[in-house]
Amino acid sequence: MTQYLISFNEGAMNHIPQADFPAVARAAAAAVLDAIDAGVFVFAGGLLEPPTTTIVAIDGRITPGPDPACRDFIGGFTVVDVPDRDVAHHWAARIAAACRCAQDVREFMPLPPEVEERIRQG
Repeated sequence: MTQYLISFNEGAMNHIPQADFPAVARAAAAAVLDAIDAGVFVFAGGLLEPPTTTIVAIDGRITPGPDPACRDFIGGFTVVDVPDRDVAHHWAARIAAACRCAQDVREFMPLPPEVEERIRQG
């Protein structure tokens, strides 16, 4: 199986009236629960707005963010573990309908073999 990141950018849901957010939250929860029931759910979450970001430099120094070079920020995401991209697209379509915004679908690169081995060992 392959893991896919299904995500949308911060601000992608700005078109939704505030009064509709409880319904959107219920629909998103239902999509996640279906993914759990299907055995493909790995992790999901929404992210706080970019002003809450911090940057950790290669020397360990921490500064308030976001990085000035970054223009797009992930607003929310779901990780699924599925057999192929077509199945990832199925889940992205479910999430897009629930969240009322388009979703990006990106495949994770395989983990290095030594990391995979450590995970298997627990």
